Amino acid sequence: MTRSDAPSSADEPWPVRTVARKITEWINRLGAVWVEGQVTQVSARPGTSTAFLTLRDPSADMSMTLTSPVGLVRGVEPPLTDGSRVVVHGKPTFFAGRGTFSLRVDEIRTVGVGELLARIERLRRLLDAEGLFDPRRKRRPPFLPNKIGLITGRASAAERDVLTNARDRWPGARFRVITVAVQGVSAVPQILTALSTLERDPEVDVIVIARGGGSVEDLLPFSDEALCRAVASCRTPVMSAIGHEPDTPLLDHVADVRCSTPTDAGKRVVPDVAEEFERVGQMRDRGRRALRGWVNRERELLDALRTRPVLADPHGPLDRRAEKVDALRERARRAVLNALSTERAGLTATTARLTTLGPAATLARGYAVVQRITPDGAHGVLRSVADAPPGTRLRVRVADGAVRVTATGERERPDDEHVGQDGDSGGTPGA
Repeated sequence: MTRSDAPSSADEPWPVRTVARKITEWINRLGAVWVEGQVTQVSARPGTSTAFLTLRDPSADMSMTLTSPVGLVRGVEPPLTDGSRVVVHGKPTFFAGRGTFSLRVDEIRTVGVGELLARIERLRRLLDAEGLFDPRRKRRPPFLPNKIGLITGRASAAERDVLTNARDRWPGARFRVITVAVQGVSAVPQILTALSTLERDPEVDVIVIARGGGSVEDLLPFSDEALCRAVASCRTPVMSAIGHEPDTPLLDHVADVRCSTPTDAGKRVVPDVAEEFERVGQMRDRGRRALRGWVNRERELLDALRTRPVLADPHGPLDRRAEKVDALRERARRAVLNALSTERAGLTATTARLTTLGPAATLARGYAVVQRITPDGAHGVLRSVADAPPGTRLRVRVADGAVRVTATGERERPDDEHVGQDGDSGGTPGA
């Protein structure tokens, strides 16, 4: 193993020539490639055989150096200028003497408008198939944004149109304007940076990307795939206002709202204060009429209720009910009194009959009740003279009391009895 093939270390470092040689050997093993990009610088000095170009990626902040024979560069039609879109064929080369890398090209093709449009159409179909153009994923911008983010060219007519029209419609509109390159090789990276900045701003409620009209090549950054995907992934609604009405870059399809011109964007991003005042006035008039109509209907209802008898004379029904209650109470009192009188009369009559038919009344007419007295006391009523032999002790009860007598044994015939003054037979059996 030679010293140059041994691994490098702090004690045995490689010299510069060895590193340059190894890099050259590795790069020389790479094959030729086709590369597409935008030309940003062309240097073909008179008297030199080699031209130097800078090829930039339109979607990223990356570039590489191209070396080409001067005749090849001067033979390109149309002539190469800054911003020209080209496709080159070349082989990576490392110049060991200067330690620089470049792409040595042997063929340069300009990308014409037709080819650009075909590529845009292919990209359009790809993004459409992925659903980036689906109207259901689009968000509606707020009615009145807190702050409006504006991405546009520096001191451009598009910036003036958006700001002027928006503030004419709503004088209090607030903007955060970020100026960027809107065409050329640096347009897409700057727009992506500005979009990311506004997306992170919590005060920005809507983002407007505006540019005036131009050729297909001028508007090409707004059909860039990286920009379209960045806009589709934004959480903040994005409004596209690129070019004039016929201009439709892919950004118009991806954005949440497509405006035909920057002037249209200024009119659509905020409401018209005059129209809103008029609408508020109309709503107030409608509300006033509705309230007045409701009040009138309720007043008519109250008037109708007030004319009803129960509300016109609220005490009348109560008085009539009170009179009816008094009448019913009087009827009940009379019915109770009549019932008591009837019952009292019946009780009196019954009492009189009982008195008349009772033994006391009979005794009062001169009759007497004779009971035989035994050692156990008065016992039974004497019903026959045979029951009172001589010496029988008897108890004779008259109207005002009773006397005790003893039977003598003398007997009288029933026809010897005398009649009392009241016509009733009086006296008692002989004792």
